[in-house]
Amino acid sequence: MNQSSIVKTSFAVTIIFIIMGLIDVIFSLSTFKNETVRQYACGLYLLFSSITTLLTIILFGLKHFILLLSQMNVLLNEIFFLVQCHTLDFLLQVCLGMDQWLNACVAIERTLMIIQGTKVNRNRSVKAVKVAIMILLIVTATSYVPDPIYRHVIKEENDFDDIKRTWCIVNYLASIRIYNYVIHIFHIIGPFLINLISVIILLKVKAQQQSILHPNKTYKQLLIEQFQELKHLIIGPIVLVILTLPRLTIIFLSKCMQSSDDVWFYLMGYFVSFIPSILTSIIFILPSKFYKMELKNSVQHYRKSIQRGLRLILNE
Repeated sequence: MNQSSIVKTSFAVTIIFIIMGLIDVIFSLSTFKNETVRQYACGLYLLFSSITTLLTIILFGLKHFILLLSQMNVLLNEIFFLVQCHTLDFLLQVCLGMDQWLNACVAIERTLMIIQGTKVNRNRSVKAVKVAIMILLIVTATSYVPDPIYRHVIKEENDFDDIKRTWCIVNYLASIRIYNYVIHIFHIIGPFLINLISVIILLKVKAQQQSILHPNKTYKQLLIEQFQELKHLIIGPIVLVILTLPRLTIIFLSKCMQSSDDVWFYLMGYFVSFIPSILTSIIFILPSKFYKMELKNSVQHYRKSIQRGLRLILNE
């Protein structure tokens, strides 16, 4: 009964996550694909972040459905299962890591834009973005290489129903396990610290700039005003890192599950760790007047295109 409820819950939550993720991706790609947005480095970073979110949703869905089909003994191709065992989790970790670092790059770029002001060279920034993304992809993928190396497939026979189930597990050496802990901490805490430091610098610089325009106000007053104006830039990274912590907790507490309570604990932590990947539109689009306007323009453009298409079909 426990297993049945866990399977049903897992399936339902997976469907919900996929739907929410696709909605987020549609909004994000509709906003950041616009040429006006892509003229800025932040827009390009967020466009690539939207692409990694789309890949994450696809891989997330594939992993769950493959696992479900394999446990139902519908998927019996051993070569296919072996290939996905060595690739899906690796690619998922790379996508999640890239998403976090791309968000950190957005924070850095925002800070640089405020500091440099009109001195920003957009063409140079756009070229730098492409180089930065390639470097991030190589470094992130390389850091997770031990994961597919130490993964293997095992077959388990249940004494109650005589059904052989196939599992994809990872078994690290002690030294590799320590390396795995360090890498995950680095990919979670690193972007968070960059976001935090960038916001602090941003607040100080904007307060200094405002002190020239409002000499009658104290620096403390200006700092509070800027905090109120930019608080979404602080709250966003904090929310993201809090939602990412369950994944880190699972990694540190990973062990064989002894009861159904363990299953629920790991299942909840696993799903929560994917929430940051589907919050791009909430964290970056909704608080920004510029991005909201671009999304509105895209929606209006699509609506007009659909209306023109319907009129053509009706006239025929």
